[in-house]
Amino acid sequence: MNVEAILAIVVVLTAACAYINYRFIKWPPAIGIMVLSLGLSVALVLLRGLNWLPLDRLAQLAYHIDFRKVLLNFMLSFLLFAGAIHLDGKKLRKESLPVSVLALFGTIISAALVGGLSWLLFGLFGYPVPLIYCLIFGTVISPTDPVAVLSILKEARIPKSLELKISGESLFNDGVSVVLFVTLTETAHSGSFSLITFTELFLREAGGGLAFGALLGYLGFWLLRSVDDYKVEVLITLALVIGGYWLADILGISGPLAMVVAGLITGNKSRRDGLSDISWDYLGKFWELVDEILNAVLFMLVGLEMVVLKIEPVVLIIGLAAIAVMLLSRWISVALPVTLLRRKVRFERNAIAILTWGGLKGGLSVALALSLRPEMHRDTFVLMTYIIVVFSILVQGLSIGSITRRLLKKA
Repeated sequence: MNVEAILAIVVVLTAACAYINYRFIKWPPAIGIMVLSLGLSVALVLLRGLNWLPLDRLAQLAYHIDFRKVLLNFMLSFLLFAGAIHLDGKKLRKESLPVSVLALFGTIISAALVGGLSWLLFGLFGYPVPLIYCLIFGTVISPTDPVAVLSILKEARIPKSLELKISGESLFNDGVSVVLFVTLTETAHSGSFSLITFTELFLREAGGGLAFGALLGYLGFWLLRSVDDYKVEVLITLALVIGGYWLADILGISGPLAMVVAGLITGNKSRRDGLSDISWDYLGKFWELVDEILNAVLFMLVGLEMVVLKIEPVVLIIGLAAIAVMLLSRWISVALPVTLLRRKVRFERNAIAILTWGGLKGGLSVALALSLRPEMHRDTFVLMTYIIVVFSILVQGLSIGSITRRLLKKA
């Protein structure tokens, strides 16, 4: 079975899930498609156990797919740019302090806690995994996915300021998590750890990514302002994402952070000063479509990977226990910054609880786990990530709306 056949299968199945969700289940699209995709992946695993020949061929191809290139070097750039281009930068600027503190320090705290507690958890079950790999797992689990939760929270009529905190923090913590992930994987690959070297790598990736993203954003705005044809404008933004991400990789700086900043600047300046209402309508809907399609396809790729994944009972148990680790780490990483910032920043009542339970794990966590090298206990961490994401989508995603409404009524 060739790559074209796999692509056809993935796209057809993704469309089928979208159709079934729209017609029958009627959940928010991001959650409905994810849940159906996850259910399909479980079915694939069961069929794989029956030694069904077509799935054997599918498994052989899955072994040869470089998920690191497909996900980190291609899909991620589109997902982050698509998320950033719709954010209102003017309003986000008012929440810049809590967003930046939660995204930077909250993500670092979360990654360190998940890594350390996971390391202890592995030791408790007699399944030793080096601490550096557990810290990498911490960076895999720390990013949150705003796509699914924001549509539900809007129905709960949460305050606009809290909505901006959730979406802004999520978008930037995605970038910070990827920088931490890349820095730690490079450190693990080199075989030696130095705090100075780690800090230098992190600052080069993060600082370079932010500066380069600003340059791309203003370049995109200037180009968009000089034309009035939505087809050309869509092509310009595509070139900005593909070319910019490729160049960031060559320069050795953070492509994900560059895409977030480029999306924010291009989207906000173009919406206010550069594009007609018709052009912005086309451009906005195009990137919204890209975002939803790629998220759905990503979970179909998870199903493909689950066909070849070796499931160990002890890892399954550790993965279930890691759900508690994830929630505890998320709560601490939110509670500490919010408590310290309350003197300068007004937070809504029950903001800690909403930010904690609303910190859904989604496509990016799966993408990072799949991109790990085999020697970094890849299969172990993919299964654990899969378990956490399933819990996050099914339990947190489907309950956050009602929980938020109750908390806001009490406030």
